[in-house]
Amino acid sequence: MLDLNLGLMLFVLVIFFSLLYLLNQMLYKPLLKFMDDRDNSIADDLKNAKEMAGNSDELHAKADAILANAKAEANAIREKATNEAKASADSKIESKTKELDSKYQSFVEELNNNKKELTQSLSTQLPLFKESIKAKMANL
Repeated sequence: MLDLNLGLMLFVLVIFFSLLYLLNQMLYKPLLKFMDDRDNSIADDLKNAKEMAGNSDELHAKADAILANAKAEANAIREKATNEAKASADSKIESKTKELDSKYQSFVEELNNNKKELTQSLSTQLPLFKESIKAKMANL
């Protein structure tokens, strides 16, 4: 029937266990160590990514605050420039108005002087006009 060879079985058993030991030392332990290191690396990377996301939220908030401040400053500068331009325009309008008022006053004074001169000239020539009108009426 079947003969069992105890020496061969013992030899196969020793080779089997030595092969298990060698595979464990050379393959399984390094492979398990690599997998553990990889899991740790992934966990660290996820942790760093979460921290970076937190930092990016802070940076976004800071950037938004800086932009808001810059917009406020720009609006203040624009409003200041507008107010200065309005003040400059108002002063120019006021000076031109004063100039035109003074020219108008001098024109009115000149007109009044011309009126007085004309009145005086007409009043000095009034007797001549009366004489001329009497002469023409007499001719009629």
